[in-house]
Amino acid sequence: DARCKACWFTAGVLLLVVASFWSLDLKWAQFLSWTALSKMGRFIGELLQPDLSAPFLYKLLWATLETLAMSALGTLLAMVLGLALALPASKAFDGDPARWRGATRLLLNALRSVPELVWAALLLIAAGLGPFAGTLALALHTSGVLGRLFAEAIENAPSGPSFALRT
Repeated sequence: DARCKACWFTAGVLLLVVASFWSLDLKWAQFLSWTALSKMGRFIGELLQPDLSAPFLYKLLWATLETLAMSALGTLLAMVLGLALALPASKAFDGDPARWRGATRLLLNALRSVPELVWAALLLIAAGLGPFAGTLALALHTSGVLGRLFAEAIENAPSGPSFALRT
């Protein structure tokens, strides 16, 4: 029955995983060789002894501040763009024709379905290496998320005050 089908499915997936590793022609002996193990040990040893020199900590502080500025500015841009896209993506009242609702919701879905790292890779080509591409990548993805949230908040708002304003 269903349990047997699940067992056969699991066995098939495991067989495919084993076959994919077998087809790679990996040199398994090199993974566990003395050279590889010593390199792993040296890496772990260096990982446990961080560099605490003043020039490195200054460089780290500057990079941390740059990262925080990128995320703050990216979120601010996303808030503005998300609000601008949420208005046409929502149906504010019952008689609202909402002509651009479908297209705007499609755009919001496209913006939030692409991960930030993919946006960053695309924008690195367009904007070059630096904080500008990262800020735009965060802004594009987050504007899709915030735009959808804002649109749903507009649609779920009580209709009484907006009806009073329209009359």
